[in-house]
Amino acid sequence: MDLNNTSSDPKTQVMNQIRQEAALNNARALINKLNGHCFDRCIPSPGTSLSRKEESCLSSCLEKYMGMWNTVSRVYIAQIQKTAGQAGGGGFDGLGV
Repeated sequence: MDLNNTSSDPKTQVMNQIRQEAALNNARALINKLNGHCFDRCIPSPGTSLSRKEESCLSSCLEKYMGMWNTVSRVYIAQIQKTAGQAGGGGFDGLGV
């Protein structure tokens, strides 16, 4: 579904707005988790700058976390689409992931 579609149907417009807000909230939640998890794991004692080891750890942590987030999101969306298809529903339009 094209979230930028300007349908004149008010219900469709509201649903599109809700989907966009849900996607934004999911992105914010991901960033907050990444910051907390990777910072705690990679920076034992904060200072004025990051060491090469800390930079490398953060980069690796972020890449792994984002990769896992994408994998879980794809599987989750596929499961919702499958369930919606079996129920005779239209399907899942996505969360912007």
